[in-house]
Amino acid sequence: MNMPNERLKWLTLYAAVALIVCGSQSLAANPPDADQKGPVFLKEPTNRIDFSNSTGAEIECKSSGNPMPEIIWIRSDGTAVGDVPGLRQISSDGKLVFPPFRAEDYRQEVHAQVYACLARNQFGSIISRDVHVRAVVSQHYEEDIHKAFVIRGNSAILKCDIPSFVADFVNVISWHSDEQENFYPGTEYDGKYLVLPSGELHIREVGPEDGYKSYQCRTKHRLTGETRLSATKGRLVITEPVGSVAPKVDVKDRITWLDKPRGQALSLLCPAQSYPMPAYRWYKFIEGTTRKQAVVLNDRVKQVSGTLIIKDAVVEDSGKYLCVVNNSVGGESVETVLTVTAPLSAKIDPPTQTVDFGRPAVFTCQYTGNPIKTVSWMKDGKAIGHSEPVLRIESVKKEDKGMYQCFVRNDQESAEASAELKLGGRFDPPVIRQAFQEETMEPGPSVFLKCVAGGNPTPEISWELDGKKIANNDRYQVGQYVTVNGDVVSYLNITSVHANDGGLYKCIAKSKVGVAEHSAKLNVYGLPYIRQMEKKAIVAGETLIVTCPVAGYPIDSIVWERDNRALPINRKQKVFPNGTLIIENVERNSDQATYTCVAKNQEGYSARGSLEVQVMVLPRIIPFAFEEGPAQVGQYLTLHCSVPGGDLPLNIDWTLDGQQISEDLGITTARVGRRGSVLTIEAVEAPHAGNFTCHARNLAGHQQFTTPLNVYVPPRWILEPTDKAFAQGSDAKVECKADGFPKPQVTWKKAVGDTPGEYKDLKKSDNIRVEEGTLHVDNIQKTNEGYYLCEAINGIGSGLSAVIMISVQAPPEFTEKLRNQTARRGEPAVLQCEAKGEKPIGILWNMNNMRLDPKNDNRYTIREEILSTGVMSSLSIKRTERSDSALFTCVATNAFGSDDASINMIVQEVPEMPYALKVLDKSGRSVQLSWAQPYDGNSPLDRYIIEFKRSRASWTEIDRVIVPGHTTEAQVQKLSPATTYNIRIVAENAIGTSQSSEAVTIITAEEAPSGKPQNIKVEPVNQTTMRVTWKPPPRTEWNGEILGYYVGYKLSNTNSSYVFETINFITEEGKEHNLELQNLRVYTQYSVVIQAFNKIGAGPLSEEEKQFTAEGTPSQPPSDTACTTLTSQTIRVGWVSPPLESANGVIKTYKVVYAPSDEWYDETKRHYKKTASSDTVLHGLKKYTNYTMQVLATTAGGDGVRSVPIHCQTEPDVPEAPTDVKALVMGNAAILVSWRPPAQPNGIITQYTVYSKAEGAETETKTQKVPHYQMSFEATELEKNKPYEFWVTASTTIGEGQQSKSIVAMPSDQVPAKIASFDDTFTATFKEDAKMPCLAVGAPQPEITWKIKGVEFSANDRMRLLPDGSLLIKSVNRQDAGDYSCHAENSIAKDSITHKLIVLAPPQSPHVTLSATTTDALTVKLKPHEGDTAPLHGYTLHYKPEFGEWETSEVSVDSQKHNIEGLFCGSRYQVYATGFNNIGAGEASDILNTRTKGQKPKLPEKPRFIEVSSNSVSLHFKAWKDGGCPMSHFVVESKKRDQIEWNQISNNVKPDNNYVVLDLEPATWYNLRITAHNSAGFTVAEYDFATLTVTGGTIAPLDDGTGHGNVHTRIRLPAWMPEWLDLNFMVPLIATVVVVAVGICVVCVALSRRRADDLRGGQKDVYYDVVYNQTMGPGATLDKRRPDLRDELGYIAPPNRKLPPVPGSNYNTCDRIKRGRGGLRSNHSTWDPRRNPNLYEELKAPPVPMHGNHYGHAHGNAECHYRHPGMEDEICPYATFHLLGFREEMDPTKAMNFQTFPHQNGHAGPVPGHAGTMLPPGHPGHVHSRSGSQSMPRANRYQRKNSQGGQSSIYTPAPEYDDPANCAEEDQYRRYTRVNSQGGSLYSGPGPEYDDPANCAPEEDQYGSQYGGPYGQPYDHYGSRGSMGRRSIGSARNPGNGSPEPPPPPPRNHDMSNSSFNDSKESNEISEAECDRDHGPRGNYGAVKRSPQPKDQRTTEEMRKLIERNETGPKQLQLQQTNGAGFTAYDTMAV
Repeated sequence: MNMPNERLKWLTLYAAVALIVCGSQSLAANPPDADQKGPVFLKEPTNRIDFSNSTGAEIECKSSGNPMPEIIWIRSDGTAVGDVPGLRQISSDGKLVFPPFRAEDYRQEVHAQVYACLARNQFGSIISRDVHVRAVVSQHYEEDIHKAFVIRGNSAILKCDIPSFVADFVNVISWHSDEQENFYPGTEYDGKYLVLPSGELHIREVGPEDGYKSYQCRTKHRLTGETRLSATKGRLVITEPVGSVAPKVDVKDRITWLDKPRGQALSLLCPAQSYPMPAYRWYKFIEGTTRKQAVVLNDRVKQVSGTLIIKDAVVEDSGKYLCVVNNSVGGESVETVLTVTAPLSAKIDPPTQTVDFGRPAVFTCQYTGNPIKTVSWMKDGKAIGHSEPVLRIESVKKEDKGMYQCFVRNDQESAEASAELKLGGRFDPPVIRQAFQEETMEPGPSVFLKCVAGGNPTPEISWELDGKKIANNDRYQVGQYVTVNGDVVSYLNITSVHANDGGLYKCIAKSKVGVAEHSAKLNVYGLPYIRQMEKKAIVAGETLIVTCPVAGYPIDSIVWERDNRALPINRKQKVFPNGTLIIENVERNSDQATYTCVAKNQEGYSARGSLEVQVMVLPRIIPFAFEEGPAQVGQYLTLHCSVPGGDLPLNIDWTLDGQQISEDLGITTARVGRRGSVLTIEAVEAPHAGNFTCHARNLAGHQQFTTPLNVYVPPRWILEPTDKAFAQGSDAKVECKADGFPKPQVTWKKAVGDTPGEYKDLKKSDNIRVEEGTLHVDNIQKTNEGYYLCEAINGIGSGLSAVIMISVQAPPEFTEKLRNQTARRGEPAVLQCEAKGEKPIGILWNMNNMRLDPKNDNRYTIREEILSTGVMSSLSIKRTERSDSALFTCVATNAFGSDDASINMIVQEVPEMPYALKVLDKSGRSVQLSWAQPYDGNSPLDRYIIEFKRSRASWTEIDRVIVPGHTTEAQVQKLSPATTYNIRIVAENAIGTSQSSEAVTIITAEEAPSGKPQNIKVEPVNQTTMRVTWKPPPRTEWNGEILGYYVGYKLSNTNSSYVFETINFITEEGKEHNLELQNLRVYTQYSVVIQAFNKIGAGPLSEEEKQFTAEGTPSQPPSDTACTTLTSQTIRVGWVSPPLESANGVIKTYKVVYAPSDEWYDETKRHYKKTASSDTVLHGLKKYTNYTMQVLATTAGGDGVRSVPIHCQTEPDVPEAPTDVKALVMGNAAILVSWRPPAQPNGIITQYTVYSKAEGAETETKTQKVPHYQMSFEATELEKNKPYEFWVTASTTIGEGQQSKSIVAMPSDQVPAKIASFDDTFTATFKEDAKMPCLAVGAPQPEITWKIKGVEFSANDRMRLLPDGSLLIKSVNRQDAGDYSCHAENSIAKDSITHKLIVLAPPQSPHVTLSATTTDALTVKLKPHEGDTAPLHGYTLHYKPEFGEWETSEVSVDSQKHNIEGLFCGSRYQVYATGFNNIGAGEASDILNTRTKGQKPKLPEKPRFIEVSSNSVSLHFKAWKDGGCPMSHFVVESKKRDQIEWNQISNNVKPDNNYVVLDLEPATWYNLRITAHNSAGFTVAEYDFATLTVTGGTIAPLDDGTGHGNVHTRIRLPAWMPEWLDLNFMVPLIATVVVVAVGICVVCVALSRRRADDLRGGQKDVYYDVVYNQTMGPGATLDKRRPDLRDELGYIAPPNRKLPPVPGSNYNTCDRIKRGRGGLRSNHSTWDPRRNPNLYEELKAPPVPMHGNHYGHAHGNAECHYRHPGMEDEICPYATFHLLGFREEMDPTKAMNFQTFPHQNGHAGPVPGHAGTMLPPGHPGHVHSRSGSQSMPRANRYQRKNSQGGQSSIYTPAPEYDDPANCAEEDQYRRYTRVNSQGGSLYSGPGPEYDDPANCAPEEDQYGSQYGGPYGQPYDHYGSRGSMGRRSIGSARNPGNGSPEPPPPPPRNHDMSNSSFNDSKESNEISEAECDRDHGPRGNYGAVKRSPQPKDQRTTEEMRKLIERNETGPKQLQLQQTNGAGFTAYDTMAV
């Protein structure tokens, strides 16, 4: 057996296994007709990828197919590409990625490699074109320009030399000379300088002046984008010619090669120098010849000096060019071979083909591009060795299916195309389904071997024994049959098996689509036996494989022998134990022999068999060839084919181009011995060109060798053109084909003129073209007629040419196809027709398509005249009649066709008279007429003349109206209203005028006024109003009585329409009318027109009167304001005028407002300067002073908007003199000199100079320099009793200032007490320290005392006397302001000075009052506090809606009122204000609670709102009234009457729409609930309705006794229960009893509380009845005194307002706590507001709290002491409540949890309802306080009074919320919590806090807790401030230990739970608390600011960790331990 069969066997076996495993599933999954296909590239990478190492690159490769192909990147050798870390990686989407890399990481095998992309799926593989990847490492490079030597007058070329390693990436983009000249590549070729496409600078006609310039080139790197200028400058070296110089060409090689891409510009250089100037000529060689033609210059091909420039290069430009340079001395030439490359592309046709087995398949590769070097084919990514464009597969086999690719390549790029070959029909190769196994047996019995095979087509099965086919005989029987499922069953029967029958049996299943085989051994016990082996013939060089056919069993060994020697005996031989012998590379000499196979068994028996091997040798031909180069015609040639190798006999023959050579060709062949043959050509001819092949054959095979013969053959005609004649208009084609070698070029030319001789090239046009020698002329015309020359040239011989005549045969043609001809009736006429064309031409005449025969009418005569170009025919008519108006046609005919022309004969006469004259319409001044058009006499009617006159006039006094002749309607105008007229009409044409028509009579009507109003005047009244005055039109133009006027106005110079106003007519004669136009734009020109009107209509508009409104003030300030300091007293200010459109007038002047910056706030101290220019200089300013300036523009309307303030400081100057000097005696040799600083230092004082001089002596003046901070100097070493004079000067950086006054003093032993300090005024800032000096001298030391406001000073904590006598005041407050006097006294004298202290403090709280409200705005009045001393600079207004953020607005101090605009309609707002001065922001005013106007939606009437049908209800939402605030949306819910749960239909129905509720059941009662929302709140309405029956009828009404608003279902009771037990009756009854009982209890408690002593000093038993009147949704109110508000308050809010989500839904209600302590309660804890439709009513009787133990110390009882009917689930300590939030729309999953606070130390709590709140003595007995909602923040608190009201202490302000409970009381207990007797209080100050809303509520007021609690407690997390803590109710403000004073504040780093418990900034959309401030004064002031300390702001995550570590504060742990039930004192947080 041979190896291919072995491989096939394994493949077949593999396929069989696969089929068995997959079974039918795989066939079902992939049916043959599924849309499956092989891979196709969607995005193929480009040929070249160049990239910089700094950028990297990504190469994308995408393909499609089914299944989706796998993308693999490979190298050019086919090996797969892997990742190289950091350098190369393959992304998951198949991209080949080269990341940026360092230069030292460059690897050539990665970065300079040829890659390809391979896409494969189960149907095949395809490979992309070659991808040449080249990474460029950034390297330094420089461009150089060398000198160019040039002879004057010649052209020079400067080259920019770019280093070779970057030359591929760097291009020249421009040239620059040192004279700032720039040269760029362009299209101008006429100038001196030209940048060539290849980058050189071409300089024409160089002169001496060019030698002085130098040039640089600028290049750009196309990868990095880097541009750089050449490092060197090039210049021209110009030489003067000395004598004549022959041309010298400056090129290295005489021939150069250029490759340039198509479409780009290129230049061919010919740089020559000579004198005289040379002439340049360019030639192009004809391809394949040595002949050349001159290059034709045109717009695309230019020649500049010697340089040839080709723009937009095409492939046809490729070829060899020759530049010839000549002058009178000599010549030179340069050759350039140009290859214009075009991108390669390929396409395979067809792209997909399906071929049946055995049929041929053909793929054709169609490619374009230039040049194309190779064509190759691949199949499934493997080369198949085919290089022709056409790939043909003669007989398709299964292995042929797959993907085929055609590759075209050249040196630069490659391209590929792919196609898929699919197999048609079913191709199921044979599969062995069942087969026999190896078997060992004894001789004798019969053997049955079976093989079952399947396949499509059905295979044939044959049997072999040891490789030899088995045929039927007497012992061997083979049979087979086909089963029902198509399988073939074959069997082999061996009768009475012998030992010799043993061996390797094989069954082979074979069909045309494949082969499958199975083999197994049959072992029969017996002696060895070898069957006879036939002679084996094999070709030398092949491999011999033979197996010894052994029988018998068992066999011990099988060996091969040759010449009695056991094999192997050399390396080529291999012997295998199974008896197989292999000999490789067989040779005749060594391997041709007889081989013997010997088989032995263990007993020593053996058998032998011989095999004769014959080795055959193929012929071997020695290569041969003709002489080099093509042969000439007639040349003698011979070829010798020698076959030195190969077995004889040999058969040698010859073929030419595959055909046997016949002697007719003139070629002879002869054998030379047994191994040679000679071919001889006596005389070469053209047919001999081709491929000559020598064939050598013997028994071993066939060999051949081919050599080509090319013959130079001059052109010869294949098809010589001849004269042609074509019909005009046809497409002409003249063939001209010639043959020869090289292939001739065929060109066509046309003769100039009408005779042959001179020819010119054919201009390519739309209808003339030459294709492969054939001349095509589309739509040939006479102009194409003439002589044409066809020329064929190939450089051999003179070429061929043929002249032909192309004639165009024309049918007759009339140049004028149709014309009109006229004649007057009764006159003669002549009609002429001229036909051009080939004669003879016959002409016939037709009249109205009927043949005209002159014989029938003697008025007609026909004549013909022969012309050079054709024939002229004339038809004469003697007298024309009306019947001659007809269409005359002349028909011309010749041999080539016919044509006709028509003459429309028109006989003309005067028209008939018009008739049917009618009046269509009439008005006061015109009448509309119509008439019927008469016969026009065959001449168009020129006009109609309408004649009219007044009825009393004659027809001689007429007026006329001329009307165009084409119309039959006209209007007669210029009539007078209400006048009778007669009217008639005549018609007129070119011939004459008709008679007049009959006259008609009409009377005109009245009409609108025709006159315009007179004396119109427009004058401005103010900036927005103008007054218009006018008088009526003339009386004659009224045309009736004027009723009034329309006054129209609009903006001038616009296209807008006039806006008209109506004014009634004033009947008084001559009186002027007037009108004021209001609400106009400021300083805008308006156009005004007026028209009068009467009952008919309005008259004409008057002329436009234009006028400006009065000037306004500029709305924008001057821009670009800037100031420049000039000197110490002058500043220049400049600006730019405001935009013209904002001037609102003519800017006359500008005002500069300026003042020192520290006085800027004071308007009275500002200065103004006017100027008309855009800058000015401010004079007389204070020296060294910072000035603030604003600029504004002024018009006649006033001052405009001021610019933003700018600031400049004047220059410093020398200071003034010190204001005062003292000289005090300190002893007998010392004097203390002290002074006050200058009043105007004019800069920064750098030093003082003290001058001293002894009086009366000629002594020199001494000077002493003193630092600027020292105000005294001790002069020493003076003489006793000698007077000295002292004075002082101050100095700045500018110089020394004026000297102070002189003072004289004399040293003495007597030193009286004197004070060196001066009286002074000190200004201190609030809460800062102040120091007042008192420097005294004296001996003995004087005693210093101070008086404050006349009172002796005694030291205290804030004030103390310093050792130097100064008085220090710490933390100055407002009360410290006043006079402070210092007294110094000793035994000699006493002295005193007085200082004045001014305290600058922030403003106190301003007064805010409400002035007005609208639906979207509030107006407030602001007044400063009366006690403010420091000047106020302005206000900050704070306002917020009830559910919203605080917003601020700055208000100037002058504004008495301020509008807050853009507010929500009908919403509650809180407003407060703070003032600010230069110290800072002051205290906040009281909060103003108000609301904008507008109400909740109003209910509509049911009939207008609801429209019922049988299965739907229509809701007309427009019936709702919005209450003044626009509706936002509706919520619609419905349910059947007997259902409990509501179904939400929609929660966002728009108000403008009608809404239909669908899918209702007919004849059914329903309840409908509508919730209408606007910004003021919402209104809920419930309706009941019944749907109609199916037939449209109504059903009976319900009889339940309820009102019409709602339908309530009565609860059905069992029959045995009495009717009065109905809950509808019982619930109100029980509730009434409970209310009465509770009322009695409340009265008792109240009386007992009045008798109780108040240990806190004073009447404190004041309880607030808390009314919850917050807006639930603005506008809806709840009275919390209602008994039916249970558990939790629900609220459905508008969907556009959101609360933060509520974590969890675990309840921890009172009943759970009490259950844990043994109490049992069972009440639901979710209140549904929908259960009671009357939710929004206020009830009476607030609950009265129950009296409890004083201060709440009810030990041992944890139950709540709250009692109220229907409110058994009181709020208890540590109870976590589930609160349906104000915004969750009753969704329980969004409810919020909150927890009440613990009772103090486990007790029942403080005084019920107050949780420890204290009221001041004498507080009014009944105070209303609103609880709930987030309380408003306050401004910074600068101080608090303590409980004793004594000395104020000052604390650092801390952010907090005001406590609604304390709204009306003194704020002394606001800051800190109280320490109880157990020490278990929780500090919350001074950190951030909420004021506790729970402290405003009575104890039973669980809604106070719920609506105050969430915001003060667990919902600190959602507060609007950055850091908010809260307090525990139980410990806050409860003096459990009786301490009268608050504890000291904790340190700032106090880490307790409440200092910053639930800090967050996430949301502040929580209801705001209100404090009703109508009762009692406020004792606190200040504003709350955000906490500046970051440590006060903890994240939720931090708090969670604190809780887990149990670090939320030690105080809470104490609470936990003291709480008996073990409940932990923590807060439920929203985490």
